[in-house]
Amino acid sequence: MNESFVSAVDIDDFALWDKIRDKRFPASFDIEITARCNNACGHCYINLPADDPDARAKELTVAEISRIADKAVSMGTIWCLITGGEPLLRPDFADIYLSLKRKGLLVSVFTNAACIKPEHISLFKKYPPRDIEVTVYGVTKETYEVVTRIPGSFSAFMKGLTALTDNGIRVRLKAMAIRSNVHELPQISDFCRERTKDYFRFDPMLHLRFDRDEKRNEMIRAERLAPEEITAIEKADPKRFHALMDNCDKYIFRNIPARGSDRIFNCGIGQWSFTVGYNGFLRICPALWHPDCMYDLRKGPLEEAWEDFIPQVLGKKTQRREYIETCGRCPIINLCLWCPAHAYLETGKLDLPVESFCKVAHARAAALKENIPDRP
Repeated sequence: MNESFVSAVDIDDFALWDKIRDKRFPASFDIEITARCNNACGHCYINLPADDPDARAKELTVAEISRIADKAVSMGTIWCLITGGEPLLRPDFADIYLSLKRKGLLVSVFTNAACIKPEHISLFKKYPPRDIEVTVYGVTKETYEVVTRIPGSFSAFMKGLTALTDNGIRVRLKAMAIRSNVHELPQISDFCRERTKDYFRFDPMLHLRFDRDEKRNEMIRAERLAPEEITAIEKADPKRFHALMDNCDKYIFRNIPARGSDRIFNCGIGQWSFTVGYNGFLRICPALWHPDCMYDLRKGPLEEAWEDFIPQVLGKKTQRREYIETCGRCPIINLCLWCPAHAYLETGKLDLPVESFCKVAHARAAALKENIPDRP
C-alpha cells in the first residue's frame, strides 16, 4: 500500500486502521452533496449539468446531512469526505462544511478548484480542512479544456488552486490518465509534485456511468487507455512502479483454492466506511450503484443500514460458474479494476467478469514478472 494505489487514506491513517480493524464500525463516510458540476468531462461517471433542476431538487438539505452525520458520529465516525459532482456549487457549502466540523469530524474536500471564491479561502483558513484534493486534468489550456469541455475552465482552475496554495491551505493533487491528456501526463506529474510534496496519485482506470447513460458510456470508453499504455505509463513513473513491485505480494496470491470463492464481495468495503449519495441513498462504496445494494436514508435510520442492510449485501453469493472459475479464483485480481460494483456498471450484473479489466491485470502482471523474474 502506498501513495499511488491508495485513494482515501494516507500513511498516518493506516496506524488508525490497525487500531480499529477488529471492530466493525463506520470510521469514515463520504458524502456526495451534489452530482452537478461546472465542468462537463466526458470521462466522468457522475457529473450532471450545473443547472440541472432535477438533480438540485434531489439533493440532501443541510439539516438532512447534519442528521446523518450526527448518527454516524454517535456510532464512532471520525472522518468525513465532502465530494460531488463539484461540492462548491452548493451555495450552502459553508453551512454543510461547518456543520460537519462542529461535530468534531475531520473533514476533507474533493474539488476541481474552479469555484473557489474569497469566502471559501476565509472559511478554510479559519476552519482548516484535513486536506483538499484537487484533480489536475492538464497543465495547458488546450489539454485542460479538451477534458473539461468548458471554455475558461483552465483559468478558473489555476486561479482557485493558486488561492489555496498561496494561503497555506493543505492541498493534495491527483490526475486521471485518459486519452485526452496522456500525452501531457509527465508534465502533469511534474506540476503536481512541485506543488504537493507529500502526495500525488494518478488513476488510469475509468468506470462507467452511474445512470447507465449509454451515450455517455461511449465517451468514457473512448477515453480509456489500452492495457499496454497503462502499464507503460506506470512503468515510466518510478515511484508508482517501485511501490507496485514492493507490494507485489499484496496484489498477487501465490496460493489459491482449487475451487473459486462463491462470495461476491471479497474486499474491505462496508467494514469501516460508507458513502451517502446526493439523493440520500447509502452505498457501501462510491462505485456501487446496484439498486439492491443501496439504502434510502430518507426512509430508514443509519443504524439499520449499518447493522442489518450492509451485512446482507456483503453476504451475497453466486452460483455463476463464469465468476467462480475466473474472478473467484484469480491470483491477480488485485491488479484488476474488477469488483462487483464495476462489474454491475459494465455488464448489469454483480458477478460477471469484465474482459477489458482482465487484460489490464494481465498486462500489469507481465510487467511485474519482467522486473521480478522469480514471480510465479
